Amino acid sequence: MEQSTPNPALNDLDALIGEWDVAVPMLTTARGRVRVERAEGGAFLRLRSEAPAPVPSSTMMIGRDDASGAYTALYHDSRGVSRLYQMGFAGGVWTMWRAAPGFHQRFSGTLSGDGSEIRASWERSEDGSSWALDFDLTYTRTR
Repeated sequence: MEQSTPNPALNDLDALIGEWDVAVPMLTTARGRVRVERAEGGAFLRLRSEAPAPVPSSTMMIGRDDASGAYTALYHDSRGVSRLYQMGFAGGVWTMWRAAPGFHQRFSGTLSGDGSEIRASWERSEDGSSWALDFDLTYTRTR
């Protein structure tokens, strides 16, 4: 089987590549770990998380559409939940969002100037117009 060709459109996400400790103080005092790496010969970016209960561990595959330039993230977690997110990364701000009946979500994370930390939050909405904080999280680069 032939290896995929690296996707240069993903170079904009290089700041996310590495290993991170993740704190989610609203849910647990234990820390999780996230590894962001190129996958399939650089055709995609893979984000793998190992999380302490009650936070699910997950895998996310990120790609970019040639025609629109839009990023898409395909998510699956240890609960068996699968979701599709639209994604952006510009000016050090990482965003993801989805509109699903009864459970809209959005994520925003800001990369520190030195690239060592991402302060982020997830929000949820039943109707896509009234939003509530789901939880805050902080990624701290370890490698």
